[in-house]
Amino acid sequence: MHNVHVVRSLEAQGAIFVDETDEVPEGALVIFSAHGVSPAVVQSAEDRGLRTIDATCPLVTKVHKEAVRFAKDDFDILLIGHDGHEEVEGTAGEAPEHIQIINGPHEVDKVTVRDPEKVIWLSQTTLSVDETMETVRLLKERFPTLQDPPSDDICYATTNRQVAIKKISPQADLVIVVGSANSSNSVRLVEVALEYGAKASYRVDFANEVDEAWFEGVATVGVTSGASVPEVLVKDVLRLLADYGYGSVEEVVTAEEDLLFSLPKELRATLKQAGDVTRALGGRGSRQATNS
Repeated sequence: MHNVHVVRSLEAQGAIFVDETDEVPEGALVIFSAHGVSPAVVQSAEDRGLRTIDATCPLVTKVHKEAVRFAKDDFDILLIGHDGHEEVEGTAGEAPEHIQIINGPHEVDKVTVRDPEKVIWLSQTTLSVDETMETVRLLKERFPTLQDPPSDDICYATTNRQVAIKKISPQADLVIVVGSANSSNSVRLVEVALEYGAKASYRVDFANEVDEAWFEGVATVGVTSGASVPEVLVKDVLRLLADYGYGSVEEVVTAEEDLLFSLPKELRATLKQAGDVTRALGGRGSRQATNS
């Protein structure tokens, strides 16, 4: 997960972060991150006898399945995303012979396809909505029959935050985005805030990174966060702002997020076993309490 606080918290609980499966001792447990991995990584883990839990975000898995599906139908797939990003590497690994990575509108002129009638675009889930659609617009000028993905690829949490910051920015002298430097959607929020009227915008991981100099001449501050940021970090920033005299907080709601995803099947099984044990112990405990 692209958040410094979350990574440090997991490390404090004993998690070890690796880039390659060959860094993991044979027979150990490895968790595939939310950004997903390519089939080659899955195969490597299997070859080394590693136990695995796939914690890929279901929205990323959806894009992987789309890539596999359209590759089987022999489409050229134009994947809009940031070359080198873990999610893009994972998706491209599903069908490397069919996928071209498009980093943005400036690369549209370089695209070549085998058959202009069999082309589809997919995207990284954490991109700027506006920039992605501009890239798509330019691609459709070159390839009029370019197909859209079956459903929106950009993560709803990413989209919702960009919509909200577009509404806040024209009224804000300063926008503070809570999120990490390697979080694409957090970085995009800073860009969107400036594009839509904020006089200044900065990204911080923690409240103690906020610079008091930013507030000179500032009457209104907008606050938002990346999709993977714990709420406690946002509250820390709000408390700091209150200390600086910005104690009146107005929540701007543009969407309600109530979507829940199932845990990986391995964790569901573990939790079920733990629940069965808890229920058994709870039953005995109740009887003992009653008897006493």
